[in-house]
Amino acid sequence: MTLYGANPDELERLGTTLHQQIAAVDAVTAVVTQTLAGTTWMGPARDRFEHDWQGSFRSVLTRLVEAFAAAGADCTARAHDLRRVMGP
Repeated sequence: MTLYGANPDELERLGTTLHQQIAAVDAVTAVVTQTLAGTTWMGPARDRFEHDWQGSFRSVLTRLVEAFAAAGADCTARAHDLRRVMGP
């Protein structure tokens, strides 16, 4: 027999951790964007990196933030639901 379930406290901590990591990802995005903008660098290598940064790299980081937000909210909601069902 397979059992399913979760510890609501641990699940809520996971949700909180995921939400906190959004700030870390946002910080990486901001630092790289600002640093790149302030860097004297010309040529095909910069063009490639900037194209990748503005395209696929930032897109991946945006999707990561969205995934952390959705999963964090889901974990928090499930923890709340578990507590409601389990009682005091």
